[in-house]
Amino acid sequence: MTDPTPSSEPIQPDAATRIAELEGQIALLKDTVLRTNADQQNQQRRHHREGIELRKFATAGLLEDLLPALDSLNLGLESAAKHTDGRAVAEGFRMAVHQLRSILSSQGLAEISPLGQPFDPARHEAVGQEASISVPEGSVARVARSGWLLHDRVIRPAAVFVSSGPAK
Repeated sequence: MTDPTPSSEPIQPDAATRIAELEGQIALLKDTVLRTNADQQNQQRRHHREGIELRKFATAGLLEDLLPALDSLNLGLESAAKHTDGRAVAEGFRMAVHQLRSILSSQGLAEISPLGQPFDPARHEAVGQEASISVPEGSVARVARSGWLLHDRVIRPAAVFVSSGPAK
């Protein structure tokens, strides 16, 4: 049986060299682990900062695209102050609305146009019912507020009046 306590015999020179080598490797591995942990923490902090920056400026492109439409609306307001003819002002605002819709469409926004379609609770919000001869019962008779889709996801349902069929 071997005694588990260290012997008082001197360690062989080869064993002492091997122990020194192993202690050097342990120190190197400890250093590598510490550096790797520090790198990981730095990377996490960098990703966190980049995420904040991304959220902060994510809408920059959209806002830049909207600025010409805002300019058009401001020109329309200036024109309205100078002209008494309402048709010219209305046409200016119609053009600005068209420009806004075009910009929003290019960003993936689409209007929900449910008039005459069957009521769909996933895309429509019923705000009332009304009798209609021309629109079948259960279909959208009138749109109170447009609904909007962003890349096929409803971001605002259309507020609609549902037909109850012909008046009884």
